[in-house]
Amino acid sequence: MIERIGHLKVQIFKIKNRKGYAAVCFDHLTEGKSVQEAYERMAKAIRRSNNKDLT
Repeated sequence: MIERIGHLKVQIFKIKNRKGYAAVCFDHLTEGKSVQEAYERMAKAIRRSNNKDLT
């Protein structure tokens, strides 16, 4: 499943041998119990990295 955050592609997939989902985007990896949680955590990680680049 491919979602988008702005112009970045977020790839979300089911983790084998574990419960939950993972999201990969722009050298970030996040995990969540659901697809929506993994996506929301990715959005937060992208926001954090963008703020770090600005300072």
